[in-house]
Amino acid sequence: MSRALRVVQWATGNVGSHSLREVIRHPDLELVGVLTYNPAKDGTDAGELCGIEPVGVAATTDRSAIIALGADCVLYMPSAVELDDVVALLAAGTNVITTRGELTKGDPRLGADGWERLRVACEQGSSSLYTTGSSPGFISDALPFALISLQRRVDAVAINEYANMSRRDSPEMLFDLMGFGKPLETFADGDASWMVHEFGVPLAALAAAADRAVDEWTSTAKVAAATEDLSIAAGTIKAGTVAAFRNSLIGLSEGTEVVSFTANWFCTTDLEPAWDLLATGWRVHVKGDAPMDVDIEFPIPLEDFAAVMPGLTGNRPVNAIAYVVAAPSGIVTTSDLPPIVPAGPVEARR
Repeated sequence: MSRALRVVQWATGNVGSHSLREVIRHPDLELVGVLTYNPAKDGTDAGELCGIEPVGVAATTDRSAIIALGADCVLYMPSAVELDDVVALLAAGTNVITTRGELTKGDPRLGADGWERLRVACEQGSSSLYTTGSSPGFISDALPFALISLQRRVDAVAINEYANMSRRDSPEMLFDLMGFGKPLETFADGDASWMVHEFGVPLAALAAAADRAVDEWTSTAKVAAATEDLSIAAGTIKAGTVAAFRNSLIGLSEGTEVVSFTANWFCTTDLEPAWDLLATGWRVHVKGDAPMDVDIEFPIPLEDFAAVMPGLTGNRPVNAIAYVVAAPSGIVTTSDLPPIVPAGPVEARR
């Protein structure tokens, strides 16, 4: 690269802190700003926020100051999307890479007006918006496309995710947001239609790439209970309360299943009813004229997951920075970019 790309980290939660550290360490990136929502972090050095030596860049709660930096790229990773902020960044000429699924091209949650505002902002600032991560992200819009490139006929693609949450020390997320430890009847309606918002767009693109366009979505939700009191990193799950979730989204084409995503999130394998659960990772099944099963596991001890797993979501946005900065302006998808690798675009290495 002729110069280091100027980067801002927007929000420093679990994943944001990881990506912040990797931006600082990247030889071709220059950290120029950090946006925090936490007043207690205002003025704190970015290095301290991600567990390394000070780097001379202080976090701020002042969004206007961050937007005014005119950075090449912002890694936008808040707990909720505030469209005005994204529009302002793009209009100011700053590319935005985000892990927020709502900002995936075509996601219905923003509505037509929201997407028009983003389109206009990209045009005004000659900037790009790209959404990525691990799930959705790599496992829904990168790996499956590589697998179906080996097929001439694709009958179905099924993605299964397994996540053992027992060592995740996040009580608010597990108990308040996800619902572990709650009575089974809390989730008795079996509705997982929310998954259409998270995975519908990438799965629809996958089906279309296989020439099997989705014309109907169905979803299922199941829960299973702990068979005995369970002590996990985040607290205690009582016997008879929710200790596992299995949520599925299925895309049909003319009544036949063509794509699906099933999330298995659990804190124990001792469940009632008993479920077949695999180690944390992904299992992708491709039915076609060259059928295949692909298993991805993580060869680390369960107690190390909390330290390692943020990289699965946070590394890909960092790796994508040079690609998105080089891309034509507009709302970008993974299919618009070359394969994203740590070394960056070939042109930048010449």
